[in-house]
Amino acid sequence: MPSDAIVVGGGVAGLVAARRLALEGLGATVLERTGRLGGQVARQRVGGVDLDAAAESFATRGGAVAALLAELGLGQDIVYPRADPAWLHRADGTAVPLPATGLLGIPGDPLASDVVRAIGRAAAERASLDASLPASEGADASSLGELVRLRMGAAVVDGLVAPVVRGVHSSTPDDLAVERAHPRLREELVRRGSLAAAVLALRAASPAGSAVAGIRGGMFRLVDALEADCARLGVTFELDAAVDDVGLDRVTVAGEVRHGIVVRASGAADPVDDRMVTLVTLVLDAPSLDRAPRGTGILVSADAPGVRARALTHLTAKWDWIAEAFPGRHAVRLSYDGTPDNPIETATRDAGILLAAPLEHVVDANVHRWVRGSAAHASDVAAVGESVSGTGLASVVPHAERIARDISASSRIGRGPRSRARMEG
Repeated sequence: MPSDAIVVGGGVAGLVAARRLALEGLGATVLERTGRLGGQVARQRVGGVDLDAAAESFATRGGAVAALLAELGLGQDIVYPRADPAWLHRADGTAVPLPATGLLGIPGDPLASDVVRAIGRAAAERASLDASLPASEGADASSLGELVRLRMGAAVVDGLVAPVVRGVHSSTPDDLAVERAHPRLREELVRRGSLAAAVLALRAASPAGSAVAGIRGGMFRLVDALEADCARLGVTFELDAAVDDVGLDRVTVAGEVRHGIVVRASGAADPVDDRMVTLVTLVLDAPSLDRAPRGTGILVSADAPGVRARALTHLTAKWDWIAEAFPGRHAVRLSYDGTPDNPIETATRDAGILLAAPLEHVVDANVHRWVRGSAAHASDVAAVGESVSGTGLASVVPHAERIARDISASSRIGRGPRSRARMEG
């Protein structure tokens, strides 16, 4: 007898959807094309310690991820990063702290001293003209780059927004839709009358404290907990599943047609080469890093000379639990678009430049590659994952929960998974 629901893709979105379907009373099978579950949330062992190989934090906005962790018994293990600022490595090769009151690099106070320091007085004064523009200016912009350029000028886009978007979304501001940048940014612009006011309102609406959080011991513990709870609820898993075709109410697996309500998780399709991301984690003997010379991490301008990395996270400066795991040593992680030549050698050189501290003794290193979800294709098949929800667990988790509930409600009244279960991000 076939399962009531078939989830194609065993990343976090697929696991969240399968768990919710099971909680709603539907049987579910998860088909994962690789040999492991979790997708972009994965574990690696470096320097004798289990660390996250990919996502190592989640945005606290909305509270959905924290609520899920509490349901899974991990609520007491939520931890927050140290308050040290991130830095910006600019196109001229110099570095400054990233302005404090921003959203994806968009300043909430364009004339603040840290904004002026980052982009210069003239560019900051141009950005401040945002307050005098009509709210309609840029309100219909299709991309974040177009919106910020119209309201605050090109220098803010190039000098602040582009490095942050590159580090967070592996994209450019002109390729990032406004709603994917933040689902309420356009709405708040119209309501508040300026982009800066919208940024401040969205920041004020976020939970008190840090905008991001993690799990003591690693975000990969979320995958372990989801897998265990899904198994408890009767969800079955098939790894290395060769899915040949996906339809509204059936999938073909190794030539066998199976019937059920189908949910497709982004990332379940074949990889797209230009979305490949490489992460290099280094464990270092480097006393010069004890003072955290660049705070918790660095975002890198695309034109910065001599640096291939798009971002660096100083893990032992950001997370107390990682610092405790590496007494007397440091762990850093660098991210790259595509795959650099000699990734460990390249990452070591880049880290020395970005941290302004030559690094000679690499104790251990690991290279991890993964593919970001590509844009979703129009389909009647219900879809979850970052290609339809937006980037990050704060978007992926509530979206997957909502879709699973919609499917359950539709199945109860005999309508099938159409209409409400179609995924508009």
